[in-house]
Amino acid sequence: MSPYALSILLSSLSMGTMLTFISNHWFMAWMGLEINTLAIIPLMTKMHHPRATEAAIKYFLIQASASALILFSSTINAWFTGEWSIMNIQTQLSSIMLTIALSMKLGIAPFHLWMPDVFQGLSLLTCLILSTWQKLAPMTLLIMTHQLMNSNMLIIMALLSTLIGGWGGLNQTQLRKIMAYSSIAHMGWMILILTFLPHLMMMNLLIYLIMTLCMFLMLIYFNSLNINKLTMSWIKNPTLTSMMMITLMSLGGLPPTSGFVPKWLIMQEITKQGLMTMASLMALSALLSLFFYLRLSYAVSLTSSPNVPNSKLYWRFKNFTFNPLPMATILSIMLLPITPLMINLFM
Repeated sequence: MSPYALSILLSSLSMGTMLTFISNHWFMAWMGLEINTLAIIPLMTKMHHPRATEAAIKYFLIQASASALILFSSTINAWFTGEWSIMNIQTQLSSIMLTIALSMKLGIAPFHLWMPDVFQGLSLLTCLILSTWQKLAPMTLLIMTHQLMNSNMLIIMALLSTLIGGWGGLNQTQLRKIMAYSSIAHMGWMILILTFLPHLMMMNLLIYLIMTLCMFLMLIYFNSLNINKLTMSWIKNPTLTSMMMITLMSLGGLPPTSGFVPKWLIMQEITKQGLMTMASLMALSALLSLFFYLRLSYAVSLTSSPNVPNSKLYWRFKNFTFNPLPMATILSIMLLPITPLMINLFM
């Protein structure tokens, strides 16, 4: 792809998300989401592979359907209220349609089925953009309108997302599908706490973005698409492979890594709300996700591929290009001591 075309597409991605951030009008927010969708489609199809084309078509159809639902929801609301303000949803039908539309865009269960298939047909870099940047615009709309939505519906969808995200990743060997189910499970934790403490959900979103960025950058460095290729990573870079294992534990929420912070605070808050059954189910679903993270760690550390290369000195070759991976690794592992500071920052 031409550098000029790539810069235009990335600028359009940024512009679409920023337009949704600053909009107070449903039509402007819808325009930002549409710009975002149309800018990511050429990035998805640049591999010139049938799977990439299939993934782009599926993604476009799902996102177009969700955008149409947002437009229908805002139109129905404007019919009854006479205004297009995002913060003024007064009809039950508009609220339900908006919840479904944003759930489709974010990949929240039961509207999650497109995510694993779409991720499997894309490059790791495009999967990184879908897992991080593309979540920001619909998540912003969800934060702005969560008080106007049905809290019971959000809680049920959150529980479904964590359970499906855990169960779905158990029998996967493709790393992109595993990261897709990981994203579904993390979205469930965020949606659960959104109805009680929105600022804690924002902190969870930030930590999720950092951990996902770190994990995808490691996979891009090792060029690993499945577990068999991941077993060769120790030969290429033992230090980075060790950091990958700790990052996987952080995604699973084990202490004392950064991923433990949001799960700990969310469990504490929903326990205070008296939702003991919900807290128990969420904790059990976290164990499901932790299982396939541990399986990846086992594959990285205790197994090696039979196709051993002739040279075991890949780690000696230095790469002096700019790489955000070291900072992302540190942040995805070592944020637990500054938890009080982060809480005060998002309060």
